Amino acid sequence: MTQHTRKIFTFSGADRVDFLQGLVTNDVTRSGLVYAALLTPQGKYIADFFLLRRENDILLDVSATLADALAQRLTMYKLRADVSIAASDLAVSCGLGDTPEGAFADPRNPALGWRCYGEGSEDIPDMTALRVAHCVPETGIELTLDTYILEAGFERLNGVDFKKGCYVGQEVTARMKHKTELRKGLATVSMNGSAEIGTPITSEGKAVGTLYSQAEGRAIAYLRFDRATGQMEADGATITYP
Repeated sequence: MTQHTRKIFTFSGADRVDFLQGLVTNDVTRSGLVYAALLTPQGKYIADFFLLRRENDILLDVSATLADALAQRLTMYKLRADVSIAASDLAVSCGLGDTPEGAFADPRNPALGWRCYGEGSEDIPDMTALRVAHCVPETGIELTLDTYILEAGFERLNGVDFKKGCYVGQEVTARMKHKTELRKGLATVSMNGSAEIGTPITSEGKAVGTLYSQAEGRAIAYLRFDRATGQMEADGATITYP
């Protein structure tokens, strides 16, 4: 039996758009595929996902590792809203090149190709090298419960809308956008050697950040930008930025 890495939920009912619009970081009313996240009231990451608004429902495409907890939390927010949340049998397919009929461009970055939802088996190729090259974080690797989405590049990845109005965690996210300069965040670094995901990065014995996904001599790292200068190290591997 194939273990799927993604899970699809459908949201139906008269209040489905308003319900999600008041919870997630992006504008649910946009056409095409929308990338978004659900945050804690303190502005920290809970889950990231894709949303697709259709005629009679909205699809939510999320990592299978987060699916049950996300559905439970969203159900908690339902209260008396006319919204039904149900697991779907649809499967995800992804690919590069021309977008097939019925598929949608990946909203995070054009280099990531397209996504399609339909019957059949899941087909998601390894996108690690592309993710690293374009600094696109992955659920459960770069994106964890300690993540602030602006440090993870969600503005660049079209995952947050600053004009849509309130959502859970909006106040903290807006304050980070308008009142501070980001001093920490994800970046693509050059790498000579290899190290385990989660390995600390140091410079002259001082903590600089953490190493994550790696491919083709590059990696995604979470860095303190004021310290990320010169040659850095991660368990014997040499790291340089930019």
